[in-house]
Amino acid sequence: MAFTDHETISINSIEDEIILCTLKRPEVSNAFNSIMAKEIYTFLEDFSIGNKKTRIIILTGHGKKAFCAGGDLKERNKMTSEEWFIQHKLYERMMRAIKDCPIPIIAAVNGAAYGGGCEIVSAVDFAYAAKHSLFAQTETKLGIIPGAGGTQNLPRAIGEKRALELILTGKTFTALDAKNWGLINEVFDGDQLMIEVTKIAKKIAKNAPLAVKQAKNSIKKGLNMSLSDGLFFEIECYNRTIPTKDRLEGILAFNEKRPPKFEGH
Repeated sequence: MAFTDHETISINSIEDEIILCTLKRPEVSNAFNSIMAKEIYTFLEDFSIGNKKTRIIILTGHGKKAFCAGGDLKERNKMTSEEWFIQHKLYERMMRAIKDCPIPIIAAVNGAAYGGGCEIVSAVDFAYAAKHSLFAQTETKLGIIPGAGGTQNLPRAIGEKRALELILTGKTFTALDAKNWGLINEVFDGDQLMIEVTKIAKKIAKNAPLAVKQAKNSIKKGLNMSLSDGLFFEIECYNRTIPTKDRLEGILAFNEKRPPKFEGH
């Protein structure tokens, strides 16, 4: 099932529980402009108010050359400072929607991920990449700095010193580098990328959706707390799963030696 009411992204159901969101501006290496930012955050914010049956989102780029080249610099050419500030608010909201989405978002990095594209990779829950993919935070070469979470999310993913090196030099690094440093989870041949990422998505989609949401919530928020506070928060998230029908179904299915049928209740 395809949703066609978008100009810069395409939304397709792989299965009832899995949605594929494709950044679709191949003429500019899938760089995001104001319209794409609005379409992404509008799509993702819907999940914060209890969207449908979807349990996981895969985010990728159109074609084989680029995942996302970051912000569209042609659109930004000759912008005044005021116009730049106004537009950047859209980018900030887009990144918050990615970070705050209650269901998991996996990136399938199918090519170059530069600037804001690399920031998207560090903002999603986890990512996989095609072997030919390249990454870079190039903002200091343009007179700015990463402003869509790059100076915060990248150090948390790969460490302070490595992030400083990459952001201050703006140098390009490979998919294998990204894996070794912890930015992505695994590298696949380009023609196998979506096959492998879909396998992972299906494994997650089979699990209890409320439990998956609470596990993500506990990890994401707990990492910004002290260990003691994080442990208390973990119990709070754990306790939210106890009254659910899915918890009853999971234990019953285990004892009856059959696959559980989770419905998100």
